[in-house]
Amino acid sequence: MKTLLIIRHAKSDQSFFGNDFERPLNERGKKDAPVIAKRLLDRNIAIDAFVASPAKRAKKTAELFCDTYKKNEEDIIFISALYHAPADVFYEVIKQLDDNFNTVAIFAHNPGISYFVNGLVADVRIDNMPTCAVFAIQSGISSWKDFKKEKKEFLFFDYPKNI
Repeated sequence: MKTLLIIRHAKSDQSFFGNDFERPLNERGKKDAPVIAKRLLDRNIAIDAFVASPAKRAKKTAELFCDTYKKNEEDIIFISALYHAPADVFYEVIKQLDDNFNTVAIFAHNPGISYFVNGLVADVRIDNMPTCAVFAIQSGISSWKDFKKEKKEFLFFDYPKNI
């Protein structure tokens, strides 16, 4: 059994006029990430691996989750292809995950992340993944290589304004 948590980076600073890759989180984003991570802990979800786009806002979101989970930030797996990845890139990233990881959190960006989650299960549609949203699914696979073709079960969808 494998569980995947697809997480959009937390709210970024829209007043930042530098390179998009370097866009930081704003204050709300810095507050939201630990709150959502704590909600996952409250659901007793243990995360074996944190995988993230190396863009500053996704990196910082993953680091804040690691802090809440009391994990080493140095253990985050950064994959450049996740920066503004189209939906099919997510499958390529997942296929390469270590099978020793049973629960993986992937931190990435819109619009690709919304397209990806909407292709996972037929009866669940998310028009737009809000910032710091978590889309959780599970599959009865033993190897991540089988993720794309095997049946997936929707677990939950959560986001900061979901009270």
